[in-house]
Amino acid sequence: MRLPPIPALLLGLLLSANAAYSQAAHPKSPDTTHAGEDLMAMLDEEADNAPAENPFTIATFKATRVINGHSIENVAKGVLDFRVSHRFGALNTGVKNFFGLDNATTRIGFDYGITDWLMAGIGRGTYQKEYDGLVKVKLLRQRERGMPVSISYLGAVGIQSADVPVPDGAEYYFSNRIAYTNQLLIARKLSGRLSMQLMPTHVHYNLVEKSSEPNDVLALGIAGRFKLSNRISLTGEYFYQLPGNKLDGTTNSLSFGLDVETGGHVFQLLFSNSTGMTERTVIGQTTGKWGNGDVHFGFNISRVFTIVKPKGFEGTRNNIY
Repeated sequence: MRLPPIPALLLGLLLSANAAYSQAAHPKSPDTTHAGEDLMAMLDEEADNAPAENPFTIATFKATRVINGHSIENVAKGVLDFRVSHRFGALNTGVKNFFGLDNATTRIGFDYGITDWLMAGIGRGTYQKEYDGLVKVKLLRQRERGMPVSISYLGAVGIQSADVPVPDGAEYYFSNRIAYTNQLLIARKLSGRLSMQLMPTHVHYNLVEKSSEPNDVLALGIAGRFKLSNRISLTGEYFYQLPGNKLDGTTNSLSFGLDVETGGHVFQLLFSNSTGMTERTVIGQTTGKWGNGDVHFGFNISRVFTIVKPKGFEGTRNNIY
């Protein structure tokens, strides 16, 4: 399968950067050893459980999302991640709509670490008035020796609650509003600065608009992160819908972001041709085209809180607790 020029160029640039920064992924540095002082300490606290002579690779990505899609990261056990995602209108709406700033969609979500390997989340978005839920399970973790990649499974469900025009005498069932997502996250931290991820994805819509459209959309996502400094990173993601498995009038989602991490926060500025912020809307229902200026400026904000303190920190207090 041949990727279109823009994603292929993105991948090439990232891989070229790896040659200049070919460093092995390091275990947790001293400035992330105290829970609550750094977000990645909360995300990767369980790395201490790995054998010291062959530790787990940590901090492959800065947060649990790359941009719209999920990253390989989970929040640690007992940690709650409060996330606000905001997308303005399209830039090509012009001065009349202040280049999209007059219009916006928002999603508010909560992700919680049930165990060191299981995360669950819920959310509500204004686009299609959607409720969503998810679980993410760690299956394999990259080590310095022996295990070259990390693999997780993501299962998600989305329920759109917006009003739907229904002909007189017809019945619109609740099940028609539901869509399901199954996704594998396959990631590798190639160096201290560069991480890459593949995301084979299946999205099932219980109901589509036309009988000629498929109920199942198959896509392959690719994402990357390039670390500019200890707290600033560039990110990118692209979802390619396989031919014959896409809804009419939809395009592939392409997004770029700049991540800034400040203690318990990760703040991300981004540009994307997707209006929605969940798998069902981003992967299978994106209609914007970069070439037409149908691109949305937006941001994501992540803030973590420790609900159940880890062992050894029960009597401590800090700005996260």
